[in-house]
Amino acid sequence: MTDTSKFTESVQASLATAAARNLATTTKSPPQMVGVTPRWLLRLLPWVDVPGGTYRVNRRLTYTIGDGRVGLVSTGPRVQVIPRELTELPLLRGFEDEAVLTALADRFVQREVAPGEIIVAAGTPADSVVLLAHGKAIKLAPGKYDDALVLGHLVDGDHFGDDGLATTGDAWPYSVKAVTRCTVLTLSEQVLLQAAADSPALKAHVEAYARRRDQPQDKSGQQAIAMSAGHTGEAALPISFVDYELRPREYELSVAQTILRVHTRVADLYSEPMDQTQEQLRLTISALRERQEYELLNNREFGLLHNVDLKQRIPTRSGPPTPEDLDELLSRRRSTRFFLAHPRVIAAFGRECTRRGLYPQPTAIEGAAMTAWRGVPIVPSDKIPIRSDGTSSILAMRTGADSQGVIGLYQQGIPDEVEPSLSVRAIGVEERAIQEYLVSLYFSAAVLVPDALGMLEDVEIGA
Repeated sequence: MTDTSKFTESVQASLATAAARNLATTTKSPPQMVGVTPRWLLRLLPWVDVPGGTYRVNRRLTYTIGDGRVGLVSTGPRVQVIPRELTELPLLRGFEDEAVLTALADRFVQREVAPGEIIVAAGTPADSVVLLAHGKAIKLAPGKYDDALVLGHLVDGDHFGDDGLATTGDAWPYSVKAVTRCTVLTLSEQVLLQAAADSPALKAHVEAYARRRDQPQDKSGQQAIAMSAGHTGEAALPISFVDYELRPREYELSVAQTILRVHTRVADLYSEPMDQTQEQLRLTISALRERQEYELLNNREFGLLHNVDLKQRIPTRSGPPTPEDLDELLSRRRSTRFFLAHPRVIAAFGRECTRRGLYPQPTAIEGAAMTAWRGVPIVPSDKIPIRSDGTSSILAMRTGADSQGVIGLYQQGIPDEVEPSLSVRAIGVEERAIQEYLVSLYFSAAVLVPDALGMLEDVEIGA
């Protein structure tokens, strides 16, 4: 008798799936793209229509200008001041004599300071301007109960003491103590007086600065508005007016553009069930939106990371982002809407909270749970760079025109608009039967008042 079991097992008993798939309709997903993020900054910024393409930020006149950081260059152990950078000192703001600035830059004296050493002592004559070339220092003043009160931190490029050079007899109101090893550059009052004696232009400039400094100012450095309160009878009321900046900043809309090409044969024959041209445009627009958020943060003209006022930039106390650091950042402004940080920085902040036994309550934005501190959400954005030394930054912002905050700028109703301020314009079909489309996105951002935007600098991410 013949054994047919092996033969029976090798014969196909039904239609195979490989053949059946030839008759089936394949379910397809739209084209996917790596690198698409939630783009929270674009979603949370209030957007203001700019019909003329330019947005002018008018402000009250402020006297405390030129309070920036001074640029320095180093050659081996030698650190030198860049002459033009001396105009970042309020005392020399607007002074343009290159020869005098160079002479002053060459007269700075360099010295090294050990950790814990006092750089200047409270009560001693304030007869020099001091630049912190490298390291970290703290300002200290006696507290009510004889404890040292920390007034602030100083990092690379910060300076102090230039106000005292415009007058005589002033004393240091605080001490400055080195936290790490520091390199400081000092310019004495005698050198400045000698330079002023040799340069009538510098002498006139210093005298004009002293007069401006004596003008009545409010706590924000704006021209004070004289007023009277609590008086009785027919007291003579003070007379005042509100002055404006003569050269307000203007923000022009920036543009991100690309040319998309689609072959007419592809668009004509292969657009079912999905329109090839529309899918190409969808992916292109998504990439442009990613670039838009990157530019809003990193563009050197209007990017938020480059437009934080120097008084609103604070260093970390110890390196990693701590609750104390975020408290300091919150205290610099009213009604902070949200923090913005790289996801790895948010993770580092979480580790610091856990180390202290703190577990912040999350908050929800548009249905997404986010880490929060003091009820203010910490919004993630991978567009904030992480530098090669493993540090990054945290932004804190108040938003909206009504709150004098940070706003996004765009223009509605542009030709061939497919989304607000985004246009897709058909250029034409070239000789290879390829249809070209010009895709343009117009945008910018503005900071209405300096305290609307703050930044925690040099945040260490750690392991």
